[in-house]
Amino acid sequence: MALANRVMGIKPSPTLAVDARAKAMKASGIDVVGFGAGEPDFDTPDNIKEAAIKAIRDGYTKYLPVPGTDELKDAIIAKHKADNGITYDRAEIIVSTGAKHSLYNIAQALYGAGDEVIIPAPYWVSYPDQVLLNDATPVIVQTREENNFVLTADDLEKAVTPKTKAFILNSPSNPTGLGYDRSALEAIAKVAVKHGIYVISDEIYEKIVYDGFRHVSIASLGDDIKALTLTVNGLSKSHAMTGWRLGWAAGPKDVIGAMSKIQSQSTSNTCSITMKAAVEALKGPQEFIGVMVAEFDKRRKYIVERLNAMPGVTCPMPVGAFYAFPRVKDLYGKSFNGKPINNSSDLAAYLLEEAKVAVVSGDAFGADDYIRLSYATSMANIEKGLDRIAAAFGALS
Repeated sequence: MALANRVMGIKPSPTLAVDARAKAMKASGIDVVGFGAGEPDFDTPDNIKEAAIKAIRDGYTKYLPVPGTDELKDAIIAKHKADNGITYDRAEIIVSTGAKHSLYNIAQALYGAGDEVIIPAPYWVSYPDQVLLNDATPVIVQTREENNFVLTADDLEKAVTPKTKAFILNSPSNPTGLGYDRSALEAIAKVAVKHGIYVISDEIYEKIVYDGFRHVSIASLGDDIKALTLTVNGLSKSHAMTGWRLGWAAGPKDVIGAMSKIQSQSTSNTCSITMKAAVEALKGPQEFIGVMVAEFDKRRKYIVERLNAMPGVTCPMPVGAFYAFPRVKDLYGKSFNGKPINNSSDLAAYLLEEAKVAVVSGDAFGADDYIRLSYATSMANIEKGLDRIAAAFGALS
């Protein structure tokens, strides 16, 4: 029997595929250094674990409201008020099974056949495929490294058509680690309000920032843009809770209500135990974040310095997240043992096969001149992996 047409136009997540292959190689006894996964290597803080254990012991294991409990919604509302200067009410919040699920629920609620969704490249790998899965058209707009990979308001204006439904914003960015400052966001907000297009603001990395960079939530810039913004966030990155699977969206009541209806027919509520843990994560001690970010900062500086010292490689300094995004195009056209390196996929395959280092090729992010390395791994792994990469690049001719 034939599969549905929607399946034919999408691909599995490249980042998860790279991580799975690296783990499979490790399981077979191969010493692989993995730079693929966007997952903090820190453990979830003990106070959060204890809240989950208590929830289990208290029998907090039944069905709960589809969009999340009032207790958790109130904690999320307080977070947005304190951190972002935005006031929401409970009807403007939905809790889902991870920020990716929140983004997918938005896509289900907003996109349809004939709609266009503007996505700046480089982009997180799931954005275009979620658009395609909902019969809409992703409109990819290239950004430039000299502009810190920030989409300008002029570029956004040029990409808008009568079919434009939404624009996806990710700051700090996966894969570049760069971000939008207030002035850039104010200019983008003017374009969005002018044309009445939704802004899907993925802010999952807001807590992981460096060098005094200040995250600004675009919904905080005024009532007009807030009415058009769906803000997506979660605890996976900030609290090392990737496997707990909890994220949320905040935005206009009609869209949040539609997302709740959709979720009621797919997952229902997210895990009850995770919701109790999330309340503790949001309301409990936050010192863990600073400790984690300080360690990421050390790794960031080291990995960027090492990459920039490699001939043919240049790497901008990230201001957020935990990714390095070096430009490696100058290595294309070289070869190893007669096998040519023509693009980022060839280079990533070469590094995995010959150097036993897993990176993600830039074409997965719409930027074939680059590769992505996650420094959410130990300094020992980073040092070993970069030694291997330098040797592998040096062996190309």
